[in-house]
Amino acid sequence: MHVQEWLETIPAVAIYALVGVVIGLESLGIPLPGEIVLVSSALLASQHGDINPYVLGGCATAGAIIGDSIGYAIGRKGGRPLLAWLGGKFPAHFSEANIALAERSFQKWGMWAVFFGRFIALLRIFAGPLAGVLKMPYWKFLIANVLGGILWAGGTTAVVYSVGIVAEAWLKRFSWLGLVLAVLIGVTSMLVIKNRAKKAAAEARQHPEAPLEPVTAD
Repeated sequence: MHVQEWLETIPAVAIYALVGVVIGLESLGIPLPGEIVLVSSALLASQHGDINPYVLGGCATAGAIIGDSIGYAIGRKGGRPLLAWLGGKFPAHFSEANIALAERSFQKWGMWAVFFGRFIALLRIFAGPLAGVLKMPYWKFLIANVLGGILWAGGTTAVVYSVGIVAEAWLKRFSWLGLVLAVLIGVTSMLVIKNRAKKAAAEARQHPEAPLEPVTAD
């Protein structure tokens, strides 16, 4: 059963809770399809009036911020042994190449890696725990975490909801054309993302770097 079809079978309050919990756990460092659940829920909200997009966006934002904060606390306490443990539990996500890629992002961007990491699936899982492991000052992390959470979760909800409403009316007139366009955009986006991910992973394997020093205040 497709995610959206399954969501249609549960009440609105359960959808709010599900979105908050899934995104929170993903931000905490557990590989879960937070973005898929959020997009599917926002699209469903555009088609069913009993799902409030503002409540949905608020739950998604709260889950993102709280989950990242818990991940930061766990990472700060667990240190690098935590990353090794996660690598054993989730080798596909916490491989040495992926960790090296995330560390280089933090080395280059600092607190902005937390902010922009919201919009990148890999960094979204790493941002909180890795910021804690590298002992990024909490005030820096908190600013980036809150702003990134609001913009990503709230923005994604608003955009998908708005597009869903417009698309529903538009597709009633041009259903076949809309279907073809949606498929083309989806396939193209998927290929571009996969290609970039492969290049990033290959670069991380070819250019391993020494462990980073703790991220300190300027």
